Amino acid sequence: MNSVNVTELRQHLPDYLKQVQQGKEIAITLHGKTIARLVPDRPENKREAALKSLAALRGKMVVGDVLTPSGDEWTSDADHL
Repeated sequence: MNSVNVTELRQHLPDYLKQVQQGKEIAITLHGKTIARLVPDRPENKREAALKSLAALRGKMVVGDVLTPSGDEWTSDADHL
C-alpha cells in the first residue's frame, strides 16, 4: 500500500484516484500518521465476505471436545426422581 501526505494528495489528486481505480490502496498521512485510506470500491462476493467474517472471529472462539468425559459421573434420571 502506498502512502501519501495530505499536501501531496491535494496537489495530485487525479493521479492518485487513477491508481485507486486500478486497484491500489493509498494511505493518507498527516504529520507521519495514517489518518485515512483510499480503497477501490469493489463489490464483495459471498466467499470474500465469509472469509472476512472468519478472520474477524479468529482467536475469539473457544474450541472444546464435547465427546471426552468431563470426569463427573452421570446419574441419568436419578437426580430428577
